[in-house]
Amino acid sequence: MAAAKTERLMNLLIMLLVQRGYVSKERIRELLYSDTSDDAFHRTFERDKEELRSLGVPIEVGSYDPLFEDEPGYRISADQFALPTVELTADEAAVVGLATRVWEHARLAEATTEAVRKLAAAGVPLDAGALDLIQPRLAAEEPSFDVFLDAVQTRQTLAFDYRRPTQEEPSHRTLEPWGVVRYGGRWYVVGRDVDRDESRIFRLSRVVGEVRAVGEPGSYEVPAGLDVRAVARGLRPPEPGIAEAVLLARQGHGHALRRVAETVVPGVSGPDTATGWDRLVLRRPPVDLVGEVLAHGADVVVESPAELRDDVIARLCGAAGAGA
Repeated sequence: MAAAKTERLMNLLIMLLVQRGYVSKERIRELLYSDTSDDAFHRTFERDKEELRSLGVPIEVGSYDPLFEDEPGYRISADQFALPTVELTADEAAVVGLATRVWEHARLAEATTEAVRKLAAAGVPLDAGALDLIQPRLAAEEPSFDVFLDAVQTRQTLAFDYRRPTQEEPSHRTLEPWGVVRYGGRWYVVGRDVDRDESRIFRLSRVVGEVRAVGEPGSYEVPAGLDVRAVARGLRPPEPGIAEAVLLARQGHGHALRRVAETVVPGVSGPDTATGWDRLVLRRPPVDLVGEVLAHGADVVVESPAELRDDVIARLCGAAGAGA
């Protein structure tokens, strides 16, 4: 039910956002609520409108037909929906930088495609560029991601098979999921292992086959005051690799790396003197530190260890060779 409601709200948001003019209530019903009775449609549509407005979505009401001004139509102004200019601190910019990578996600992609397809088929003039305002980007390729995320929201126990790198055959697990978290470049689910009666963390990429619901929704409670990320950090096994890395970051850049740095030494000598540089010491670097460094281009340089610097140079050379 929660997933269906979310998809319905997303479809309504997209439909009203891409309109070049007002769309009538009847057209909205025809495209999004065609399987409901008159009373059910009016109740559901009013609730959906109010829920979007409570989230800050500016739904405008106006006339879609100049000959019948008493017939209301609806739309969302892209200008009003867009955020105004925002000035951020370095920490806030780091959070936004992560958020801009969020959700190249199958469910939202399907909702967007379906809403736009229905509008186009109905001959409604569209402004597809307005979708950039609600376009998220952070990959979640694991097939089980949706199931775990839904179970967290509905508090439903799940059963699944899980294979560790040292196992030839997967083991059967039953979990009360508390939260899904991205840590070190990978997705994990945190919860209570029912069979072992203790907190556990499972990497979603190691889940094998179908994930099955084995309990009723609302069958357990999440511990009060739980910090899922802190639990994941405490339970997650250490990753092999570099124990410490020292980087030079141009001042005003490398915010994501600054957040995970143990120490930041400002005002050091860098590769050029055009701008200032800071030295970042990372004692528990991200899993793909090479990728993180490359993502910042010429604004981040590796000082040590030598093998990390060599890996960065090798990947740059490989990219240059591919481009040539």
